[in-house]
Order: sequence, then C-alpha cells, then structure tokens
Amino acid sequence: MNKLSITHNNGIASVTINNPPVNVLTIDLINEINTFILSLSNDRDTKVVVFKSLHDTFFLAHLDLNVINGTQGGQAASIEFNHMITNIKAMKQISVAVVDGVARGGGNEFVMACDLAYGTENAAFAQPEIHVNIPTGGQGAVQFARRLGKNKALQALLLGNDFTAQQAEALNIITQYVPKAEMDTFLAQTLGIISQLEVRDIVMYKDIIETSIKDEQAGAELELRYFLDRAKENKTQAIITAFLKHGGQTEREAKDIQGIFVDTAAELSK
Repeated sequence: MNKLSITHNNGIASVTINNPPVNVLTIDLINEINTFILSLSNDRDTKVVVFKSLHDTFFLAHLDLNVINGTQGGQAASIEFNHMITNIKAMKQISVAVVDGVARGGGNEFVMACDLAYGTENAAFAQPEIHVNIPTGGQGAVQFARRLGKNKALQALLLGNDFTAQQAEALNIITQYVPKAEMDTFLAQTLGIISQLEVRDIVMYKDIIETSIKDEQAGAELELRYFLDRAKENKTQAIITAFLKHGGQTEREAKDIQGIFVDTAAELSK
C-alpha cells in the first residue's frame, strides 16, 4: 500500500505522508520517498514539493528503531535513510516541510533536509538519539552544529529536548513559525510566487547559497558568473526594457515597485 499521496497543481507537488500508526520512517516509507524524489530529477514542470502528514499528532516520528542494530539488513536500511536525506538536499525543486505535529530524530532530520520548513503551534522538533545510545544518523548533529553553533548544539544534542516551532525558528532549525489557522493562506502566497519561477532559477540560488556557506570567495565568484551569463540573455533584456517603460528607475519605484513588476509581466505575456 502506498504511504505517499501525491497531487500536482500549477508547478507544486503536494506529498502527504501516511504510514500508520505513527508515521515512523520504515524502510518501505524511505524507499517510496527516495523513488519519488529521484523521479523528479528531470522534471522541469514541478518547481515546489510540499511534504505534509496525514497524522493528527506526528509529522514523522523518527527512524524505525527495528533497523537500528548490527544486522546487515538493519545497517543497509540505516544507510538508505541517510541516502534519503542526501537526495532531499540534492533536489532541483524547492522542498518544503509543513509540520503540524511531532518531528523527532529522523523526522527532524527530514525537516532540516528540506529547503524551507514551517511549523505550527502543534509542532515539536528534537534530536533525542543520545537516550538510545546512538548519535544522530541523518545529519542532525551536523545541521545543529551549523545552525545553532557549538554551545547550543551541544546542549540540544546532549539533552535531546523538544523545541516548539517558535523556538525552532529562533534557532534556525525551521524557516518560520506559522499559526495553523494561517498556514494555507501563507503557503498559497509564498509558494505561489516560487512556483512561477523556472527550475533553473531555483537551482541557481541553491548553488550560490550552498557554495557561499562553504566558501565565501567561491560563492562570490559563482554569483558573478551567473550574473554575467544571465545579463546576456534576451529574456533579461526584454524584462529590463519593459520595467523601465513602466516606471523603473523613476519615483514610482519608491512606493509601487510591485506594481511595476506586475505591469512588466503583463506586457511580456502579451
């Protein structure tokens, strides 16, 4: 039985996870997620992939404890879980976790692997692996170190305590806290804009950001290469011409730059 329900609409793929009883990351679920992600590798129509949960309480509980052992099968399943995290991070599309429940251990690592993550008042985030005698296995400690800094990461990993969505936002574990009542409207506005972009736009900024985090100078050089290449494109020149025609670089920009963009897009769509 499929554990993912997938719908497509205007460049956005919505993926609902349903793995009863509590959305544990079993090997079957991991394999299904990997298969879906890899199917998007040459997809230029899908710009955004949104992951949600059908469960009332859990987003994703954690990696199946039954595979955390010394057996060949258990080790292989754990490695596949790690591959899933890597595959999410390598997606060309923007990946989004919408968390309205608990995301601990592998569930929180799944959330941090996504490009954007939004949590409601019902969300909880944690890496409690120390209490079962293991470290994080899906880059949880790596991400905590990079996002929280040494002292906060150490405390979080050694305590294994839950963070609310507001705390997780402050610690950069998720992108933003959004109240559940406002989530649908927020997603429609935010993802509606991103879904109008080309996949290559998303890939470009992912590339620049990832490179810059590793090496500021390399990021600066890559950004300039992209800039000079894009400046030569006919599309760029057509947009600039229309933008100037509709009030770009005039007083209109001060209070109505979005209006100029709207008028520019309308002209180019004729």
